[in-house]
Amino acid sequence: MIQQAIDFREESEALYELLEPLGDQDFKQVTQFKGWTINDVLTHLHVWNWAADLTLTDPPAFEEFLQQVASYVAKGSLRDFENERMKGFQGTRLLQEWHRFCLAMSERYAAADPKGRVKWAGPDMSVRSKITARLMETWAHGQEIYDCLGIKRIDKDRIKNIAVLGVKTFGWSFACRGLEPPAKAPYVRLTAPSGDTWEWNEPSEEDRVEGLATEFCQVVTQVRNLADTDLIVKGETAARWMNMAQCFAGPPEDPPAPGTRFTASR
Repeated sequence: MIQQAIDFREESEALYELLEPLGDQDFKQVTQFKGWTINDVLTHLHVWNWAADLTLTDPPAFEEFLQQVASYVAKGSLRDFENERMKGFQGTRLLQEWHRFCLAMSERYAAADPKGRVKWAGPDMSVRSKITARLMETWAHGQEIYDCLGIKRIDKDRIKNIAVLGVKTFGWSFACRGLEPPAKAPYVRLTAPSGDTWEWNEPSEEDRVEGLATEFCQVVTQVRNLADTDLIVKGETAARWMNMAQCFAGPPEDPPAPGTRFTASR
């Protein structure tokens, strides 16, 4: 069993439990992320969960899917493609479809060879890495829903998968901007939700990132600006990294401006 697939399922279940009591109108609420509604967030998650499942179960069909995406984006936008793909699914109907598929997909990934290779829009990746990426995106996009609903999320230690991804993409955060990554990554010391300590890289007092694992994950997924956290960041390399950290693929994205992403008051 691939543990990351179980973690993906549990993170999806936590988001489902948050949303299940809502009515159809509630899904029209606008989040702090690019003006997306909760419907938009779930649509995005579902379409790319479906794509991740397809690359595992039917690689040729996944290649056709990518061609459809490219053709549509050339004439419109990715959001238009996602909305067209999920036409007729909104509110509670969308929620149930997303949830049903998450459960089935997690079972297929849990049973797969973790070292097997799957195709994606960029380079191929391992099965373990692909389901970890889906966990990361579910957690990151879930944050705008928690924020919108005014609910502080209580994280579990499964976010270690996201912290690992954040540490591993240190070089990528520079490279995707056309910058030469520093030769040495900063020391990272985080306090897990359980209270455990997680550490990466060579210990250093001069170049380090230290604090809550939740806040580190928020920064590397760009759901919070570094200034809106209590992370301790020392050293030039650590500061450069944390101010533009990006653990997800694609073109470079800027973190949200300070004070623009927060848990709303209700």
